[in-house]
Amino acid sequence: MIKVYNPADGSVVGEAPEMTLDEVKAAIDRTCQAFPGWSRMLAKDRGDLLRRWFELVRADKQSFAEMIVKENGKCLSEAMGETDYGLGFVEWYAEEAKRVYGDTIPTHAANSAVLVMKEPVGPTAAITPWNFPFMMIVRKISMALAAGCTMILKPSELTPLTAYKLLDYARRAGIPEGVFEMVTGVPSEIGALFTGDDRIRKITFTGSTAVGKHLAEASGRGLKKMTLELGGNAPFMVFDDAHFEDAVAGVVAAKLRNSGQVCISPNRIYVQDAIYERFAAAVAERVAKIRVDQGLQGEFVVGPLINAASLGKVAELVEDAKRKGAKIVLGGKVHAKGGLFYEPTILTDVEDGMMVAQTEIFGPIFPLYRFHTEEEVVKRANDTEYGLVAYAYTRDVGRAFRLSRNIEAGMVILNSGSVGTASVPFGGVKHSGYGREGSYYGIEEYVEVKYVLMAGLDR
Repeated sequence: MIKVYNPADGSVVGEAPEMTLDEVKAAIDRTCQAFPGWSRMLAKDRGDLLRRWFELVRADKQSFAEMIVKENGKCLSEAMGETDYGLGFVEWYAEEAKRVYGDTIPTHAANSAVLVMKEPVGPTAAITPWNFPFMMIVRKISMALAAGCTMILKPSELTPLTAYKLLDYARRAGIPEGVFEMVTGVPSEIGALFTGDDRIRKITFTGSTAVGKHLAEASGRGLKKMTLELGGNAPFMVFDDAHFEDAVAGVVAAKLRNSGQVCISPNRIYVQDAIYERFAAAVAERVAKIRVDQGLQGEFVVGPLINAASLGKVAELVEDAKRKGAKIVLGGKVHAKGGLFYEPTILTDVEDGMMVAQTEIFGPIFPLYRFHTEEEVVKRANDTEYGLVAYAYTRDVGRAFRLSRNIEAGMVILNSGSVGTASVPFGGVKHSGYGREGSYYGIEEYVEVKYVLMAGLDR
């Protein structure tokens, strides 16, 4: 069995099965065997089952949120937000199932017609991370099932309990065995079975760029479709014409979400010269008022990091920056609570050559960089292999349009620290992956286009 620990205090939250390879293969078989029947089901009927799942989970979302807190460490208000965010995808795709439209095209031959149909790609597999153990799962499952695909899921072995609870509620809603399957065990072995089985026609993965590249290489041998949402190194640009208080509030909220352990977390905070000192002081003042604590309470708190490796990485990044000349305005060490808690940390005078500038931080560190001009900051923002999201605060409309064109990212967020909702296409470019999740673009990732020529219509 896989023991699941609460990162806030190290206590055992529960256990998940460590499946054998034969058990995983059997689950893959069920996923593939269920595909013909599920894909032929009326789209409305598939949508009705998703809607029933949505209603059952929504009625018990408090218990889901509490489970997220216990196995992930984020605070309860964030966990409740995650359940609402995730449920939005189930509700959206329950409706979107009926809107996978084809086309008719003017014919190129007399007495014929040209049709374009969209058909589900086939059995699919998903691999999800620990930082959003509810939302990441329901987003992927909802898109696949709405399109007519079946899906087998491997959740993170750090946070599998929320996933199994979701599976239980799916069964209660009437979503059949095989249509939604789940496996837990040795990640590399399960991944190899997913990529090596030609019956699995698509893999969707959210996680590190290194693992995503490995999966893409292995999946390429079977020419599988893929959706990859990988690492990020998000720039957060604050121009001197920005609404100051909004920018301060935006960066703090975006950075401290899940203690900074989010792929879209601001990683490099660029502040224009004229407001740099004032901005650093205002962020430090705001962050200093936020408590660090375990998550099962009403107010927002900064929770623990997920494990000792993450804590060590964050501490190393801060020490490297300090050695190379950065100043610690706030924090900079393991919290007095000990364990996996790290103090929210404000670093100033950060330079592009420091480790913290080149690495996805995944922790509560605010590295503040100075910049002079728009041209300069765009060049520095793009100087990364990643391209998931970029943020900018400015009240200059022309600049806002220029940034939206010139920044190399799948998502550009202007004058807000909030990114996602079910109706928008989420995803990146460069080494942050490809494909989109959410909106009507998301369901298109789970269908194939079929061209049909109907000739001889005059006979």
